[in-house]
Amino acid sequence: MNSPSSVLPAKRSRRAESPLRADLRRRYAMTSGSTLQRLLSCIRSPGVHAVLVLRFGQWSRSRPKALRILLDPLYVILDFFVQALWGIEIPRTAQIGPGLYIGHYGGITVSPIAVIGRDCNLSQGITIGVSGSGAKRGAPTIGDNVYIAPGARLFGKIAIGNNVKVGANAVIHKDLPDNAIAVLDPGFKIISYAGNRPTNEDESAGV
Repeated sequence: MNSPSSVLPAKRSRRAESPLRADLRRRYAMTSGSTLQRLLSCIRSPGVHAVLVLRFGQWSRSRPKALRILLDPLYVILDFFVQALWGIEIPRTAQIGPGLYIGHYGGITVSPIAVIGRDCNLSQGITIGVSGSGAKRGAPTIGDNVYIAPGARLFGKIAIGNNVKVGANAVIHKDLPDNAIAVLDPGFKIISYAGNRPTNEDESAGV
């Protein structure tokens, strides 16, 4: 059943939702404020713009060829503006389940052959890309309810399980099992204790 905050009728099963309805439901549910504020936030969201274009592109691919003569150029134009304005590149050939949530925009790149499950979150600055050669060449297959934090990179013909969290700036090139939490380790390294003070050489050089 849908949560009370959903704008969708409670009687409609989530499994029966169209991918776009599921995308919009999740975006709305994660927005705070009055109904009007939440709707305006959704309308203004670059992530919503991106999923609208993505789902339109996927829908248009299933139309008759005569109709696609009109729809495909429109999709190409809309997709260009999403990439140029918001830095979100998600080709319609990528297989993406319902409930996609994009919280922030900028630097999001998804391979055309990537597979992403239901109710996944994509953060800013991430790449889900192709790697390898020959039979090992491919892009990630990602399960349901996966969170990918800012700056993460996932490459190659790998499988990411369900309910996985990928931490900020982590580079994932091997399979992850269900319920795994993968982070960048050690996260940072102290290379000096000189601080932010200029050295004598810097001062003499006028730095």
